[in-house]
Amino acid sequence: MLYLVGLGLGDAKDITVKGLEAVRRCRRVYLEAYTSILTVGKEALEEFYGKELILADRETVEQEADSILKEADVCDVAFLVVGDPFGATTHSDLVLRAVKLGIPYKVIHNASIMNAVGCCGLQLYKFGEAVSVVFWTDTWKPESFFDKIEKNRQNGMHTLCLLDIKVKEQSLENLMKGRKIYEPPRYMSVNQAAEQLLAIIQNRRLQGEPAITENTICVGLARVGAPDQKIVSGTLYQMSTVELGGPLHSLIVTGTMHPLELEMLKLFSVDSSSFENNAFQKTT
Repeated sequence: MLYLVGLGLGDAKDITVKGLEAVRRCRRVYLEAYTSILTVGKEALEEFYGKELILADRETVEQEADSILKEADVCDVAFLVVGDPFGATTHSDLVLRAVKLGIPYKVIHNASIMNAVGCCGLQLYKFGEAVSVVFWTDTWKPESFFDKIEKNRQNGMHTLCLLDIKVKEQSLENLMKGRKIYEPPRYMSVNQAAEQLLAIIQNRRLQGEPAITENTICVGLARVGAPDQKIVSGTLYQMSTVELGGPLHSLIVTGTMHPLELEMLKLFSVDSSSFENNAFQKTT
């Protein structure tokens, strides 16, 4: 049996009872280590679960999946995912491979950022398509995600922006030379994402006024589910100046808001007076 087990968002104790029972009876336990992170390391998880964990990076999961599934038809194997097992589409591939090999599987769900963002007070059913915001480079500055945010806002919907994670990435030089040398991990912050959005707004103004401006109300979230979770609300420009500490961060660009949503966001406002002025501007 292949178990896909969600670990939740905080620390080792966020695993469900059902998930922990599955982990403890598995012969091999893999920890997916590239789509998200917990606030604690591998060692803390091993101590709490009472099991040795095998780190599974992107290369292992996407190119060497057969090694994870090896003997899963005759013994139990667990694949642990921060958040919920299907928070990242890459894990569907593992299920499809298991089915083709005749290996039964079971999914044990948990909280993910996709539903935990409700902690800021925005109503989950009013979210449109989520987007990923990637780190720009000197030669690559994609803007396609901005179009999706604009479309959501024009439809009155909020947008959850999942911010980039760079783990076990190679520089272009090392990649071309085939050297297994990896760059230090990088995690995009709310202010970095906001700065990129502001740059896109300036570019788009050459074609007309975009649906999102510097004064659009946004929400910054950091370490959701952890004891030191942080939430701030304010304009997009204000989001470019906030410092929310360590990873992981997420950014929400709001659409049309219900009065209860506005009241909740006021609890987390960077500046309550300016929040009121900008929150009641008509959504274009």
